[in-house]
Amino acid sequence: MATTLLEAPAKTGRKDSGLFVPDYVFVEPNALDYPLGQELYQRFKEQGIPLQMTTSHNQVRGIPGETDVEKYRNAKRTLVIGVRKTMKFEPSKPSAEYAIPLATGCAAHCHYCYLNTNVGSKPYIRVYVNTDEIFAQAKKYIEERPGEITRFEAACTSDPVSIEHLTGNLKRAIEFMGKEEFGRLRFVTKFHHVDSLLDAQHNKHTRFRFSMNADYVIKNFEPGTSSFAQRIEAAGKVARAGYPLGFILAPLYWFDGWEEGYTDLLERLSSQLVPEAMTDLTFELIQHRFTKIAKSLILARYPKTKLVMNEEERKYKWGKYGKGKYVYPDVQAKALQAHLEKEIARLFPQAKVEYFT
Repeated sequence: MATTLLEAPAKTGRKDSGLFVPDYVFVEPNALDYPLGQELYQRFKEQGIPLQMTTSHNQVRGIPGETDVEKYRNAKRTLVIGVRKTMKFEPSKPSAEYAIPLATGCAAHCHYCYLNTNVGSKPYIRVYVNTDEIFAQAKKYIEERPGEITRFEAACTSDPVSIEHLTGNLKRAIEFMGKEEFGRLRFVTKFHHVDSLLDAQHNKHTRFRFSMNADYVIKNFEPGTSSFAQRIEAAGKVARAGYPLGFILAPLYWFDGWEEGYTDLLERLSSQLVPEAMTDLTFELIQHRFTKIAKSLILARYPKTKLVMNEEERKYKWGKYGKGKYVYPDVQAKALQAHLEKEIARLFPQAKVEYFT
């Protein structure tokens, strides 16, 4: 039976540290069979955050709001404490062989985010408490490829750094993978809350990546995320802690002055990044894309967005299963790629550009 949640969040007197704290929490029954589930339940109960049991995350009902936009925003402030039942990991090309599921959803409000469609009707954040079972499955995948490196992407369906202070799951994953000779972990974040990860026993088996963009994109399309300055400071901490570092420049967006904007971004990265980061540095370049479903959801949820999504100005790129997305025409895409690769080569001669897509 579905449960509802109609009360406003209690006034707890919590200070806003920039860390995500949910306004509402739902708990799946089986989650309390795990120590982390019990710990989270007790913590939120003590904080006075409204808690409701639910038979399943698919049965979450009654998130308050007078309009669809209000309900969406409240859903982004909602946490579901759950159990990952499906142990089949999805592929995650070109970043990794598999996506390792630690959570779904994100509290940030990036207008262009693919999660607008991936978790379209369920924009709440769901964290998994059965991590031992998830890691055991990851080990099976590693053993299926004897003698080969198997990479796992931890940020396919969420930003794991943004909720790490709640669960500690990312550090557990880092330390698990640090012990696996042929296992590697990768994730990307737009948040700077990295301090709890700096002493993790990573054994250089985790590549810590930050999503970066031109000022125009961060200011107009990335509400609720850490600033450029905060991200670059966090990247320095991560590099000093010995992690291999990477930057994802995404979405590469065509705006008036984009060449100067992206050159400025890379020059600031070059001037502010600590020397320790330069020894093993990667870049991933991803152009802006959207689907018709994503466009309709984005315009409904962010009706004042400046994000330009004109199908007639784009190229339709077919994907798997007969589905596709709108990307930039070849002329624009190649211009973006050439400019970014030229500037990266100039400013980061030792870095590797892993792909452009």
